[in-house]
Amino acid sequence: MLTEYPRLRSVLGQATTIAITLLGLLLLTFIIGRMMPADPVRAIVGEDASRETYEQVFNQLGLDRPVWEQFLRYLGDVFSGDFGTSIRTGQPVINDILHVMPATIELATLAILIGAGLGVPLGVIAAVNKDRWPDHVVRVFSLFGHSMPIFWTGMIALIIFYAKLGWVGGSGRMSQFYIGMVPDRTGFLLIDSLLAGQMDVFWSAINHLILPAALLGYSSSAYITRMTRSFMLDQLGQEYMTTARVKGLSKRQTIWHHAFGNIKVQLVTIVALAYGGLLEGAVLIETVFGWPGFGQYLTNNLIIGDMNAVMTCVLIVGVIFIALNLLSDLLYRVFDPRTK
Repeated sequence: MLTEYPRLRSVLGQATTIAITLLGLLLLTFIIGRMMPADPVRAIVGEDASRETYEQVFNQLGLDRPVWEQFLRYLGDVFSGDFGTSIRTGQPVINDILHVMPATIELATLAILIGAGLGVPLGVIAAVNKDRWPDHVVRVFSLFGHSMPIFWTGMIALIIFYAKLGWVGGSGRMSQFYIGMVPDRTGFLLIDSLLAGQMDVFWSAINHLILPAALLGYSSSAYITRMTRSFMLDQLGQEYMTTARVKGLSKRQTIWHHAFGNIKVQLVTIVALAYGGLLEGAVLIETVFGWPGFGQYLTNNLIIGDMNAVMTCVLIVGVIFIALNLLSDLLYRVFDPRTK
């Protein structure tokens, strides 16, 4: 019957793939939680707790049950929206993550705009000028962005642009003076400050955001530049490019309309994966800049062995990449109607 409805068959197939992927992700998250050397019971009761207290909490957490039963219980809790309570904050983990995630989204979004805004045109320029000086300059630029440790560039940038020149703000999302002046409506400081009409807070947030976002953007632009250059070189070597020039099209038209038009679908995936990497991989830059985001939250809880928080963070990272892949599939159909 499904053969008569190819669209329905495609939707069901995709839904099945997503379900299997999520189940595998949950299983992987559960295994990671059990393999971590941290003792969740000791993290709760402390090192000086009595044996009776330890065993009581051990049983309350269900750790005395078979592993398969623990996993089924974990599945049930996750599907019911219960991700546990954070040992460090005493709050539901999901509430903590909803509180810190907007800061990382602001940082990663500006970073990917910078990264794609630099990486895509530089990749095209490098490909068009293959083995000439613009190509060499762009490749060196990308090499530095890919090779330099982000925590090192972050510290050097803070010393130069904040401590010495005073061009940007220091650690945190805004100056200490403005903390508490803007109601937390959406969690996004830039939006909340505009809604509150607090332009001083808005510009302070921009001042603190621009440097870490620029460093992350430069790092991601190195990857985007290399991939764009590779895709463009493949297209520029095709016969249809020669045919287009013979028909009288200008070099600019053949490059941007034909060659670049044929790599847009591939670039969607590259940029989406780079954005996902920024959302979950900004740990070092958030630590250097004292940025109260998802990466710093994960690091702080990993240090003290707060497994409820760590497992939920791992799960959310996986869901983010699944969602970005689905978004890429949808954008494929926008940029290339043939995929429908």
